[in-house]
Amino acid sequence: MDDTQVSSLVTHVDDLLFPKETSRSLPMALLRAREAVMARFRPMLAKYDVTEQQWRVLRILKEYGEIDATALAERACILAPSLTRILRSLDERGLIHRQPHAEDGRRSMIRISDTGTELIQSVAPEGQSIYAELERRFGPDQITTLLDMLEELTVAMKR
Repeated sequence: MDDTQVSSLVTHVDDLLFPKETSRSLPMALLRAREAVMARFRPMLAKYDVTEQQWRVLRILKEYGEIDATALAERACILAPSLTRILRSLDERGLIHRQPHAEDGRRSMIRISDTGTELIQSVAPEGQSIYAELERRFGPDQITTLLDMLEELTVAMKR
């Protein structure tokens, strides 16, 4: 490989890693896509007086049952200090139950309450309607492919 080919390859790699246009920047594209999707869900959550982060916590608890705060923070993509504030709010509203871990008093075990489950069930029909709209606009196969690719990207970046 001569100097011209090496220079061309370096330029190509640089363009992939740091594109000149933000429209071709992976972090920016992911943020724009997230905002486009969440713009559909935010009004629904606001009607039920639930933040995006609180909703993620409730959904994770509904899916996983009782889990510790560290696992909950990781699964909900929320930093531990923020999770502490969110859990306090959800607990005050009666949407979750917290108790000390049976073997390690420094850890908390959290589970969704019946009231929290009822909230999810109340929101579900409108949420399903939003998902149906997303599928209609983007296509169910494309959504499946996108979710698979994003999971692959997540796994690859953790290596």
